[in-house]
Amino acid sequence: MTSYVIKDVTILDGKPTDIVVKDGVIAQIGSGLTADQTVDGSGCIALPGLVDLHTHLREPGREDAETVLSGSRAAAMGGFTAVHAMANTNPVADTAGVVEQVWRLGQEAGLVDVRPVGAVTMGLEGTALAELGAMADSAAAVRVFSDDGKCVHDAALMRRALEYVKAFDGVVAQHAQEPRLTEGAQMNEGVISGKLGLAGWPAVAEEAIIARDVLLAHHVGSRLHVCHLSTAGSVEIIRWAKSRGINVTAEVTPHHLYFTDEVVESYDPIYKVNPPLRTKADVEAVRAGLADGTINIVATDHAPHPSEDKECEWTAAAFGMTGLESALSVVYETMVQTGLMNWAAVADRMSVSPAQIGRVSTQGQPIEVGSPANLVIFDPRASQEVDARKTVSASRNTPYAGRTLPGKVVATFYRGKPTVLNGELNA
Repeated sequence: MTSYVIKDVTILDGKPTDIVVKDGVIAQIGSGLTADQTVDGSGCIALPGLVDLHTHLREPGREDAETVLSGSRAAAMGGFTAVHAMANTNPVADTAGVVEQVWRLGQEAGLVDVRPVGAVTMGLEGTALAELGAMADSAAAVRVFSDDGKCVHDAALMRRALEYVKAFDGVVAQHAQEPRLTEGAQMNEGVISGKLGLAGWPAVAEEAIIARDVLLAHHVGSRLHVCHLSTAGSVEIIRWAKSRGINVTAEVTPHHLYFTDEVVESYDPIYKVNPPLRTKADVEAVRAGLADGTINIVATDHAPHPSEDKECEWTAAAFGMTGLESALSVVYETMVQTGLMNWAAVADRMSVSPAQIGRVSTQGQPIEVGSPANLVIFDPRASQEVDARKTVSASRNTPYAGRTLPGKVVATFYRGKPTVLNGELNA
């Protein structure tokens, strides 16, 4: 395998140094180092490869929106070396056979570590548990289970799922949405929804499920993960639960750190997402929660859609937006440039902690000699105007199109292989 030296790069918040990548691991760190090929890291930040706990790769069934290969390419361009592929495919990833199919497609792509997420219930229908044990024992070794896109709304079924996953140290990742409170909902319930005449999605629909589930997790003594938390009240519930030692973790998406519901006044379906974009007060609360560690991680909820599902009237449009390629820049702008987090905290929220929650032992490791060479090199001095036509994802529904985001991924290394070099896909 070709060896690489990344010259004069800053590891997290330290001083510039050289990093040699050889035979899949970090072989040397120091000054004046050499290797077969050189990567200019001057002015750049080295972070452990990013880990996304919430990615929609759409395959099998919706290859018109994304495939495991195209999604892996998008992930590499964003600095990711591992992604968790959500279960709402067609067929649903509710059996060992389907999760193994997704896992093998990831192995064949060879660009990131693709970890399938198993469904909690059969067909995502919320009536009977899926084959949790079989998926955990499969070659995919599933440890994260979610009906994302649908809430496990039955309290008894949610309790059984939490009890079941304890046997193999799994975690249930809940899409917190009380279905009866969100029937027909189109955007955040508030002043702007009233002004626009769009059915509102109240904050309490999210908060009520989170409150119920943290109590269930405490009762059962199991692990709970809350997907795409979006309201100030949700942050407070998670903070309360953690203060009492309840084993709960939570995530926030880049778009919930960046946008408020004011952008919906454009009626542009690119901003239609589940959960909806919230108020300025909610954005400030989730930023503060991420900064102080109440919210454990950033997860993209990368949700690609073909153009016909987004280029239509608002009420007919699909929920979701892409996010893998822009996530690090958005976190840099909203959390680092604002002084809320340093680079060590970014590494924790986007690599170390998601790897721990997903039980991916080879990811999120410190940048030190002997560690797996999963790295992202990011240039904070650069900037880029987002052009939807040039995204690597098979879909173009990025909400940042036409906006200028700070920073750029210069290189991504996955198991010592450069999947991105000089800002270009190397695969």
